[in-house]
Amino acid sequence: MENQEEKIQSFFRFEDLRIYGKAVDYATWLANALEAPRNESEKTMVSSFMHSAFDISLNIAEGSSRAKVNFEHYLKISKTAIRECVVYTTMAKNCGLLSMEQCETSRELLMEMTRMIGALIISVQRSLHQREDADEAQPSEFVSEF
Repeated sequence: MENQEEKIQSFFRFEDLRIYGKAVDYATWLANALEAPRNESEKTMVSSFMHSAFDISLNIAEGSSRAKVNFEHYLKISKTAIRECVVYTTMAKNCGLLSMEQCETSRELLMEMTRMIGALIISVQRSLHQREDADEAQPSEFVSEF
């Protein structure tokens, strides 16, 4: 049974990415940390904040199924969602929906995810450039056919 569980867990390769796990953990933490909104403005902000938090992991998952150049694009979209969460963190603190301590925790988690995604983007870019260099170094197999 354990082998089946391992296969099921790793069937979706994005689940093996540490950044994906961090992003899911952040959205879960945020859902538990936010105080209940008191009015429509706060409800709208909380909804948008949660949407941005979800977008971090959703874009990692979506991009991982694409070509590397597209994966890089989706990772950059995830970084955009992180920056949105930074703004929402400040707004939520100012409205009393997050404490100062929760605000600091949110910012620390967002900075950590930004660094992780940045490192993953660099890794994807390197693998793209290495492949391009290898393609240039080797003559195309189709040249001899024509």
